[in-house]
Amino acid sequence: MRSACAWVAARAEFVGIEEGAIAGYAAELEVAASSFGLTKTGDPADAALDLGDADREARAAFAVCLDAINFGSGWWPTIRKRPGHSGFFTVAAGVAERFRQRGAWTTAELARIDPVEVAAALGQDADHPLMEQFAASLRDVGARVGADHGASFARLADAAHGSAPALADLLAGWAAFADASEYAGRPVPFFKRAQLAAADLDRAGVVKLADLDRLTAFADNLVPHVLRVDGVLRLDPGLRAAIEAERLLEHGSPAEVELRACAVHAVELLATATADRLSPPRIDQLLWNRGRGARYKARPRPRCRTTAY
Repeated sequence: MRSACAWVAARAEFVGIEEGAIAGYAAELEVAASSFGLTKTGDPADAALDLGDADREARAAFAVCLDAINFGSGWWPTIRKRPGHSGFFTVAAGVAERFRQRGAWTTAELARIDPVEVAAALGQDADHPLMEQFAASLRDVGARVGADHGASFARLADAAHGSAPALADLLAGWAAFADASEYAGRPVPFFKRAQLAAADLDRAGVVKLADLDRLTAFADNLVPHVLRVDGVLRLDPGLRAAIEAERLLEHGSPAEVELRACAVHAVELLATATADRLSPPRIDQLLWNRGRGARYKARPRPRCRTTAY
């Protein structure tokens, strides 16, 4: 992933990295990290994700199920959001509420889940295109965990033997977590949600992964947006105009691949500039939370209708 993203960044035509800004921005992130926890607390949206005293199996199921449907950024303007919640937190709160009220989905339930049940859990219309996409992803999760891990999400987490890249690699082989593009004839794996699921399983205390720093940034649309607003990424005028006009980008197009790849590579440069005191996943977390601020929400971000993010 690192080498492929660096390869794209070196050839990119629509997106560039302001390498002169890296050192100063890295220093700024180190200051921010010193006063900011791994996850932001006190936000009502964050609080809505609390599973209370859920056991290890339920926490594992929640992390995997949520990350299996952690996509839809291009659809967020079209869904019914909970008050004070973004698109992602609307979905996440719906899943958490379902887990609290009725318990975790079993693998058998997931294997036959349909858009009507997904929509009911999330407070959406069953005919919204995302509901079938979410249901298909959850059905794949149910089938894979059921067949390969004895219907136990905790066993899935244990299957990587404490390695974050191994766990991400395992999940990336599922249809539910597939995420690779092509650029100039070369495959570019991103595995955004597979990597994020590994990190989330560690954060939830389901499994201890000693090598989380080997993961890359979780390539979505928000981290490139934050890096652009903060002057670390520069965009071709045509791409910038398309984003500011809120036109959807085509998944897999050169510009869309460059946005994701250049963001991943920029985060690698930032990690190196901190002498690896901040890992790429840690920088990603800082940037993602920064992107929830008013300054970043006030400007259009790149959007794409894809299952990747």
